Amino acid sequence: MKYVAKNYDHLLGTAGFSDNALKLHFTLYQGYVNNTNKLLDAFSAMVKEGKTATPEFAELKRRFGWEFNGMRLHEYYFSGMKKGGSQLDMDSKLALKIKEDFGSFDAFLAEFKATATSRGIGWSMLYYDSQERHLLNPWINEQDQGHLSGAAPILNIDVFEHAFMLDYGTKRADYIEAFLKAVDWQAAQKRFELASS
Repeated sequence: MKYVAKNYDHLLGTAGFSDNALKLHFTLYQGYVNNTNKLLDAFSAMVKEGKTATPEFAELKRRFGWEFNGMRLHEYYFSGMKKGGSQLDMDSKLALKIKEDFGSFDAFLAEFKATATSRGIGWSMLYYDSQERHLLNPWINEQDQGHLSGAAPILNIDVFEHAFMLDYGTKRADYIEAFLKAVDWQAAQKRFELASS
């Protein structure tokens, strides 16, 4: 199996994101896809060669989560954006669930922004825990660690430096505001409907 990088060129021209920064970010994403495929090939070769009891095999297995999650989280991130963004229908299932679990949409936004501005690199995520039917907004410090098992990503923002420093320097809060104006809430709603069905 080979993963194929998705094309997100339709995001070029998004307000608050320079084309240069987006193109560099797309290249980084392509690297995650390439490395995911390289690791899958390496695993297959090592199994055939009987090298599964080696430290190299174990280390590559540990590395796989970093590359795969880097690929997949960027896909959630880019596919959750669109030029001009969109408004969340406040009568939608997602909006109603946000209000139920966070108290209000504004309270959710305040927590999401506060999480995204936490010191360090990582991701701010909006997850849906289908077992408890609850929305959660954790900080993911490293993309291969800290994910909530069994929870479905609904919305995420990349807050590694590569996502914002070219355009915003150290003004991460300004980048977060630009991202929120580019959120495709219909994509988030579809993810929620799929996870909550």
